[in-house]
Amino acid sequence: MARHLITSAIPYINGIKHLGNLVGSQLPADLFARYQRARGNEVLFLCATDEHGTPAELAAAKAGQPVAEYCAEMHEVQSKIAEGFRLSFDHFGRSSSPQNHRLTQHFAGVLADRGLIREVSETQMYSPTDGRFLPDRYIEGTCPNCGFEDARGDQCDNCTKQLDPVDLINPRSVISGATDLEMRETKHLYLRQSTMKDQLEEWIDTREGWPVLTTSIAKKWLNDGDGLQDRGITRDLDWGIPVRKGDQDWPGMEGKVFYVWFDAPIEYIACAQEWVDADKGDDWERWWRTDKGAEDVTYTQFMGKDNVPFHTLSFPATILGSGEPWKLVDYIKSFNYLNYDGGQFSTSRGRGVFMDQALEILPADYWRWWLLSHAPESSDSEFTWENFQASVNKDLADVLGNFASRVTKFCRSKFGETVPAGGLPGDREAALVTALTGKLREYETHMQTIEVRKAAAALRAAWVLGNEYLQDAAPWTTFKTDPEQAAMQIRLALNMIRLYAVISSPFIPDASAQLLAAMRSGDDSWPEDVPAALSLLPEGHAFDVPDVTFRKIADEERAGWQEKFAGRRT
Repeated sequence: MARHLITSAIPYINGIKHLGNLVGSQLPADLFARYQRARGNEVLFLCATDEHGTPAELAAAKAGQPVAEYCAEMHEVQSKIAEGFRLSFDHFGRSSSPQNHRLTQHFAGVLADRGLIREVSETQMYSPTDGRFLPDRYIEGTCPNCGFEDARGDQCDNCTKQLDPVDLINPRSVISGATDLEMRETKHLYLRQSTMKDQLEEWIDTREGWPVLTTSIAKKWLNDGDGLQDRGITRDLDWGIPVRKGDQDWPGMEGKVFYVWFDAPIEYIACAQEWVDADKGDDWERWWRTDKGAEDVTYTQFMGKDNVPFHTLSFPATILGSGEPWKLVDYIKSFNYLNYDGGQFSTSRGRGVFMDQALEILPADYWRWWLLSHAPESSDSEFTWENFQASVNKDLADVLGNFASRVTKFCRSKFGETVPAGGLPGDREAALVTALTGKLREYETHMQTIEVRKAAAALRAAWVLGNEYLQDAAPWTTFKTDPEQAAMQIRLALNMIRLYAVISSPFIPDASAQLLAAMRSGDDSWPEDVPAALSLLPEGHAFDVPDVTFRKIADEERAGWQEKFAGRRT
């Protein structure tokens, strides 16, 4: 039994995520976790909410709530939506947990002891009215490039130009609206990543088979321009993990917190501690410490391309720099962006379909299938309502759903609701078994190497084989002249429904469970031996005709959704 540690990039707390966020990390991670479990392997699948940083404070202020209360509420919201999409996390944690506080402070102390943290004096915008330093996103003003009056201190949302707060014309505090801002000196801690450049590059070069997208981004950060730079790991904020050197105070860092990019990846480890503390597991160290059993773990991370630098450089710098025996990632599966109907999904602008809205329209499997079969692996991809409708209607309703419906209804009408006896398989059936075995092995290869779109295509091709067999064998015609031969054909097809339910479960778990239940089979074992799997439901075995597995999307529905989600969400 292989052991797989799987983490998805943790979603930010400030609101409900859109479908682009889902397909860029959590959903393909769930696909891989479900597949590894289905193959009998031991899996620990972890995710959490990313709760610190300026956007959390701003979102809480906008909602009129204390930030801790807001984060707790949004964690619950995101947790329920994840359940709605059938994301099978072993634990869905929180970066604000006591476990992550302790572990982040531990890493900072160890890194400091090893000379990998330095103090830097710098000037930042300060608001006397608010009595605090203002992070970039707490400052707004007029963009010097395009004249947009609500540009942020880090970027103009109108022209997308990257900015510093001092670039803004007439800057003001987002908190109070005060304009009496001034530059003041403050001290911060920096992780000395630059001293680890060679070690990080050597480590990256030992990773086997990483996607080009992952390695190209990492190499660019390592070598472009002045090369890998030190990064600040503290901020002047109220909400966050207080800066401490292990369990000791850090002189000069009073009132400061660790920067979110530093503590968020550490939550992957802390999340495993939360998993044990929630009585869901009994030993988190065997997954994370190579001196406690993690040397035989395969660790896979899933994320969008914007998160790659943190996971290929900054988090490994923390782990390697500590000198402690923590498990490092073996494979990083990164994704490009999913765009929306001619533009971009945008959380801040409310553009596109958000996860809660999607589940109000259709069950999770419809979205899971489309998103995974169109995953933005080699390039950005685009969601369009026309494509979504066509994929659901053709792949799910016409191919898989129709197969299950035709077979079970025909059997009920001619043989009753039990697997019929009689007849012997011939050359046509042998050819089907050979083709199906080949397609299943292809599917397994793509799933193991996390080639998501290729896996979806192989799975669909396996469904198609069943339909082609049904059309070719035509049991409804055979029945008129040779009922026993028709019985054999239907017996094989009923077993194919069960086989499809098992192999499709990583993609469409609800539909798979429905079909397995309809076949009255509690056996969800993987079909290592296809001929054996196709005779698992014996003659006389009772089954039920399933309800409609997937319904078709009408043109009127599609047009209505397209119009409803064309603008800002209300």
